[in-house]
Amino acid sequence: MADTRERRTKSSSAAGSSKDRSVRGAEDAARSACRTLTGLIDHPSEGVSAVSRTDDGWVVNVDVLEVARIPDTTSLLATYEVELDNEGGLVSYRRISRYRRGSADS
Repeated sequence: MADTRERRTKSSSAAGSSKDRSVRGAEDAARSACRTLTGLIDHPSEGVSAVSRTDDGWVVNVDVLEVARIPDTTSLLATYEVELDNEGGLVSYRRISRYRRGSADS
């Protein structure tokens, strides 16, 4: 049984090595976009509000906390559109909106 587990580990790691660099789905794209954007703009991500597949990769809308305030409902957040290639590499990003946490969508 240990031999079977060892063979599975070796074969799956050898087979998956080329796939490790590509985005495997919407969840993977969202994680990659959050991690990359947080590293670039140095603001914590609050979540993802949209993910879409394109011919060339992924477009992810990431919500980030730009200015923390007290009370929390007056904090300023922003939504960034992050474009990734098929491997999860950053192609572009831009802020598409800025809003107060307590405000409703217009």
